[in-house]
Amino acid sequence: MLKKVEVFKENDFSEKSLKKLLVHDSPYFKVINFNFKAGQELPVHSHDIDGQLSITVLEGTGEFLGAEDAGIPAAPGDVLISDISEPHGIRAETDMRVLVTIAPPI
Repeated sequence: MLKKVEVFKENDFSEKSLKKLLVHDSPYFKVINFNFKAGQELPVHSHDIDGQLSITVLEGTGEFLGAEDAGIPAAPGDVLISDISEPHGIRAETDMRVLVTIAPPI
């Protein structure tokens, strides 16, 4: 089965808070699209499970956040990969679209 999801068409932005679109959910992995207006963020958090995640920047700029105060610059084409138990988050400097993959899904 092939599945096409046009995240740019199916998920927009909100002035109030980040927008989230569940792109795919299966026993093997989960894919979520997050859209942030400039200044919005997904606070640093972690999950007490085994697994890994990737965060891919599709559009815009910002920072990948971790346990340390200093962020890692994030721009289109950048991918952050970490264990899901490691603290992670995102802060948008401009309007920003990211795609998060979690395996196994939580």
